[in-house]
Amino acid sequence: MTATTQESDALYHDPRLADFYDLDNGWYDDTRTCLKLSEGAASVLDLGCGTGLLASAIAKEFAIAQSGARVTGVDPAPAMLDIARRRDGGTAVTWVEGDGRSVRLNERFDFILMTGHAFQCLLTDADQLALLKTIAAHLTPTGRFIFDSRNPKGREWLEWNPKASHRFVTHPKHGQVESWNDYTYDEPTGVVTYGTYYRLGNGDLLAAKSKIRFGSQENLARLIAEAGLAVDRWMGDWLGADYTPASKEIIPLGRLA
Repeated sequence: MTATTQESDALYHDPRLADFYDLDNGWYDDTRTCLKLSEGAASVLDLGCGTGLLASAIAKEFAIAQSGARVTGVDPAPAMLDIARRRDGGTAVTWVEGDGRSVRLNERFDFILMTGHAFQCLLTDADQLALLKTIAAHLTPTGRFIFDSRNPKGREWLEWNPKASHRFVTHPKHGQVESWNDYTYDEPTGVVTYGTYYRLGNGDLLAAKSKIRFGSQENLARLIAEAGLAVDRWMGDWLGADYTPASKEIIPLGRLA
């Protein structure tokens, strides 16, 4: 089994960088849509849960509804999970440090999700298939899964050059922070290596290099079927539009085959 970007990436393992994660990955449409899809589920598994924003929000919704449902978050990055455990609602979630390709929890879930393009951290067909088999191993007979992957036809990585990505973010600890990205693209593998940079007010530079894979919808459909899963609907964004070749996102919503 090959390594994923998360296993050696400072963006996930350096507590200083992990502390910036929610500034770039907050309450977006994926979070809102998955909250809606989790309604009625008795159990939810968040694979690649990161800092636990979504898993904690689902647990809080369950607590409000007094449903008694259980929420589990799995992530390989201890720095991310440290933030998740401290999050409001985090004590209601079972947090597991583990690799989504190989983790086996000996339980099944009504809803399994993977957001924030975490699926793209899996850099080969073998790694992606292993993750999909993990989903299949943990779904109840009537359970559903959903995850997202950017459509390579949109070539979104072109926007990740230093000029186009340059921005300032306001951090609760560090104040205004200058940030930017850069990238290289390997066309044969579809792997983009991108840098993430934060320059603090005192001049310190926090930097990380990450790798993600851009795969086609056709190849993804093949892997999903090989894992024993079936797609009920292909979405092209988190607002619910149907997938087309011009869609920005590739989002399968499915079940066990």
